[in-house]
Amino acid sequence: MKVLITGANGYLGQGVVKQLLDQGHTVIATDFSTEHVDIRAERIPGDLFSIDNPYEYYGKPDVLVHLAWRDGFVHFSDAHVEDMPKHYDFIKKFVNTDISLISVMGSMHEVGFYEGCIREDTPCNPVTPYGISKNALRLLTEMLCKQSNKPFVWLRGYYIVGNNSRGSSIFAKIVAAEEAGESEFPFTKGQNQFDFLNYEDFCYYVSRAVCQTQVQGVVEICSGQPEKLADRVERFIRDNKYKVRLKYGVYPDRVYESKAVWGDRTKIDYILENCNR
Repeated sequence: MKVLITGANGYLGQGVVKQLLDQGHTVIATDFSTEHVDIRAERIPGDLFSIDNPYEYYGKPDVLVHLAWRDGFVHFSDAHVEDMPKHYDFIKKFVNTDISLISVMGSMHEVGFYEGCIREDTPCNPVTPYGISKNALRLLTEMLCKQSNKPFVWLRGYYIVGNNSRGSSIFAKIVAAEEAGESEFPFTKGQNQFDFLNYEDFCYYVSRAVCQTQVQGVVEICSGQPEKLADRVERFIRDNKYKVRLKYGVYPDRVYESKAVWGDRTKIDYILENCNR
């Protein structure tokens, strides 16, 4: 299949590009810069929002994997609200084409404060510009695709564990602190429980979810298990034999985050077990 990936130069995009290439697909990778993208992909740098007919411009792909998003880790950034209409317009341009599947990256933060297992039908009450904008785009994407009978997959991500300092997650920041020779890392109390998924597994799950149409709608890209943030970070430090140590209680836990939340693996497990590679 020919797969178009936006945000391909980002931390997540790079891994998804590689997974799809390894599975034998043709990948069209776009971002403002594509310097870190696998050279096996067709790399097209530029501003995707400025293109009048992206379906034609990117060579009539079979699948759209829309990962692009600005300030993803800055939950109160105005960029989320400013950019959301642009994402909507970009996706809308693909709906009435011959593309086989539209997939978009979502976030557990679109659900808002919730305790327990998040499922496809879990009510969403986001409380940050990031969550509100992602949730709005999810609803609009679903509306557009239903109107045109176009298959779509909403990839709801959780917490991703990787040892690359280029990311913006807590784990990337710990890697950066270790590489800088820091002895301590300022931390929260770390008692909240989240759904953690290794980076390689995340990229593999996404690559499998976007190259099939049997399972549609919201797909939780998750481990399906809650774990205390402190426990997962301490394990990450041990597994990588880092010297840096956590300094607990420096920062407060974010008040809008749940005490314990995790995803439902039902759909992704079905895809992994029953849908062709």
